[in-house]
Amino acid sequence: MAKRDSFLVRMDPAIIKALKKWSADELRSINGQIEYVIREALRKEGRLPKPKPIDEENV
Repeated sequence: MAKRDSFLVRMDPAIIKALKKWSADELRSINGQIEYVIREALRKEGRLPKPKPIDEENV
């Protein structure tokens, strides 16, 4: 599994409440939902780094 970094985010309680509902509706954790939203925004803006190709010899 890829290494993951963590960081603290301060948000308005209303935003957190909406995220909790949205993540439950889509059967994701809140962290998973936040990552999904950020990843989609990065993808739409063309700022998501390209995935590294898998080296088939090392799989």
